[in-house]
Amino acid sequence: MERTLKGVEETLQNVLESQNITFEDLKGDLKSLEESFNMLSQKWNLQIIYTLFLKNTVTFSELKKILGVNSRTLSDKLKNLKSHGYIDRIVETGPPLRVEYALTAKGKNTVLMALPLLYYLSSLASL
Repeated sequence: MERTLKGVEETLQNVLESQNITFEDLKGDLKSLEESFNMLSQKWNLQIIYTLFLKNTVTFSELKKILGVNSRTLSDKLKNLKSHGYIDRIVETGPPLRVEYALTAKGKNTVLMALPLLYYLSSLASL
């Protein structure tokens, strides 16, 4: 874990130096990161995003069954994630009409960026 954290720190330093990132740029990035954490910390959002990451595309009823969440809550969460650019809603006209959900590039990047944090937090819990 210590090696991983050191690698992340070195990578960040290299990016900051090579990209000439200013403090103002960093403040904007941190604001965006804060918004993402706030969104993902809401109940069901992270589970939805990770399910879509693992399954690629999933219908509403499949998500409902996998997560064990009620229809209204799931519908609200999907609308919110879509409005913030994390997921796409794909409608295939029928018959029968079929609606699937998939991650956007922002959603995939968020999952990939959150994995090291989740790994780190789980390693702290085992100490």
